[in-house]
Amino acid sequence: MFKGKKQEETNKEEVVDKAQQETGTQNDTSKAEGTQEAEGTQEASEGAQSGAEQEQKGEPTVEEQLTAKLAESNDKYIRLAAEFDNYRRRVAKEKLDLISTAGEDVIKGLLPVLDDCERALQVLETATETEAAKAAKEGTELIYNKLMGYLKSKGLAPIEAVGKELDTDFHEAVAQFPVQEAEKKNKIFDVTQQGYTLNGKVIRFAKVVVGI
Repeated sequence: MFKGKKQEETNKEEVVDKAQQETGTQNDTSKAEGTQEAEGTQEASEGAQSGAEQEQKGEPTVEEQLTAKLAESNDKYIRLAAEFDNYRRRVAKEKLDLISTAGEDVIKGLLPVLDDCERALQVLETATETEAAKAAKEGTELIYNKLMGYLKSKGLAPIEAVGKELDTDFHEAVAQFPVQEAEKKNKIFDVTQQGYTLNGKVIRFAKVVVGI
């Protein structure tokens, strides 16, 4: 009988101890969870505080940094596109210039032939009116006109000079001649060598005599 009572008391003590242990474990778990929640709250608070401090210091946020980088990239792209467009236009202009003046050297080499034809025509104008002189004049005119017509089709054009004011962009004054009339001063009244342009570009300046 005593043993039974003693056994019951022992069982009750074990139950109490076990209950106390479980209660202590739950308390420890609650404390740990509370500590973690407190730490998380503290970290969030510190992060918010850090962001607020960053804004107060005037430092750019991540969004602002990305926006700035995007704007910089767009600016570089626009500049690059503009530079490429200028390059393309320049290359196209150079090609057109090259095409328009491709035969410049050949045509310049033919200019002395034109000069000889013009001199021959001047001589024939003063020659006696014989059948031979007329035939020579007609033949020379035919050659000159064919050659000049072909060169004009390639863009050659004579520079107008006689009666014009001296223009150093087209004329080269090789001599000066005193004149009495005021309207003739600085005007061209004779050409010693005809000048020419090729598609608007001067390939030989007109050598002229200017009144002073």
